[in-house]
Amino acid sequence: MLKVGLTGGIGSGKSEVSGRLAKLGAVVIDADKIAREVVEPGTPGLARIVAVFGEHVLRADGSLDRERLGSIVFADPDRLATLNGIVHPLVGERVAGLQNAAADDAIVVYDVPLLAENKLAPMYDVVIVVDADDDLRIRRLAERRGMAETDARARIAAQARREERLAVADLVVPNEGSLEELQARVDEVWDHLRERAARG
Repeated sequence: MLKVGLTGGIGSGKSEVSGRLAKLGAVVIDADKIAREVVEPGTPGLARIVAVFGEHVLRADGSLDRERLGSIVFADPDRLATLNGIVHPLVGERVAGLQNAAADDAIVVYDVPLLAENKLAPMYDVVIVVDADDDLRIRRLAERRGMAETDARARIAAQARREERLAVADLVVPNEGSLEELQARVDEVWDHLRERAARG
């Protein structure tokens, strides 16, 4: 099993790359998706968040209001650390279960937004960083998610700097051009991963 860490700052296109790797045959474990699952209504994770942050982080239907919680934690590093302390262990448990279910010869791609921030690079055989300029990322967040520029800048500031992510990369996928250019680079990366997996 080849363990690949895939990361990139918000708005870099990391999810696009993980989706393309999945189509090529990778087993993708999406930490963000799992992080949403472990705080769904009725879960111990959501109960702990409400106990710490209050009922006002819930929507009327009882689900987590991620935007409201985000506006609280991304402006306060201590509150962000508290939230991560609740969510990360739950995500870790779920990831371990999925990993154990993968085939021995699988190329398992872990889609990990905070890989650089949490110094997780040593956990993987290969680290891939999806890279894009900050101004382009801010533009994408405004266009695709309707995020205000101040919110986009706050999210980017709460993550590792571009240089810190690139410093832990074994492979870089630039994502500032067309989808055709992105696919060409993803194909190259996939070939590299298959060769690496075949070597054991």
